[in-house]
Amino acid sequence: MIYVLNGPNLNRLGTREPDIYGKTTYQDLVDMCLSVAEDLGVTVQVEQTNAEHQMIEWLHRAVDEGADVVLNPAAWTHYNIAIRDACALLRGKLVEVHISNIHQREEWRHHSVISAVATGVIAGLGIDGYRLALEHICR
Repeated sequence: MIYVLNGPNLNRLGTREPDIYGKTTYQDLVDMCLSVAEDLGVTVQVEQTNAEHQMIEWLHRAVDEGADVVLNPAAWTHYNIAIRDACALLRGKLVEVHISNIHQREEWRHHSVISAVATGVIAGLGIDGYRLALEHICR
């Protein structure tokens, strides 16, 4: 099992700032992840939440299962120590994914508290970053 976990506002893909995030909907993202997983012969669970406690519970489940995680922490990237600490517990791979290039955006978005505990980081490649993350985990 690979968990694909998405943080706040990603459920609004397709309508939220399409000039930054594109017109791809959240359902398109889910469908793509499921299709890629099928091609790779793995099982994924794709989730999205706007609630910090829910994200932490999913990360704890991944810890308990020794599962790999693809994580788009969204706004939590820049300040959420509780989510960072849950990520630090992971025994499997953790790939941090961002649809936009956070380094080309506002200065406060340039730093991630998650990156230091991640296996790798993919930013700025749109939802294709999720495909690359899943492929990396499966290698």
